[in-house]
Amino acid sequence: MTPARPDETDLRHLRRAVDLAAEALRAGDEPFGSVLVGPDGQVLAEERNRVHSLGDVTRHPEFALARWAVVHLTERQRRASTVYTSGEHCPMCSAAHGWVGLGPIVYAHSAAQLTQWLTELGVAPSPVRCLTVDDVVPGLDVRGPVPELADRMRDMHSSFHRQARRDERP
Repeated sequence: MTPARPDETDLRHLRRAVDLAAEALRAGDEPFGSVLVGPDGQVLAEERNRVHSLGDVTRHPEFALARWAVVHLTERQRRASTVYTSGEHCPMCSAAHGWVGLGPIVYAHSAAQLTQWLTELGVAPSPVRCLTVDDVVPGLDVRGPVPELADRMRDMHSSFHRQARRDERP
């Protein structure tokens, strides 16, 4: 895992993805957010995590953007678009990304980092194995993590899980 050296465009879109993750956190969801950007730099769609608020474990923002892209973009447009996301895609979202033929992914924190953070917080392991995007979609242009944003994301994940523990108390 080599940290990314993002340019200003990457940072602008990644910061928006992190802001969407903060919106998810404020709404009671785990902090994940994603932005789909066309080849001209225009934001095409954005989404935040809605797993807890909608009670559907598949309501990840990356999956939602893949669905949006199939309906609204041609195959060529999808290949030329970039997904900026607060965290590296899970296996489900990686597969959706690959199946619909989206282009590069730029992420703030990796799946391995998240796994480490959650382990340190004492969170039960995921029912799905942690895989990199490259494990699921070999050869895709994937860049991350971005340390300056990963630290903010770590704080948000810690906040979510501390609150979840408080909510579980009688």
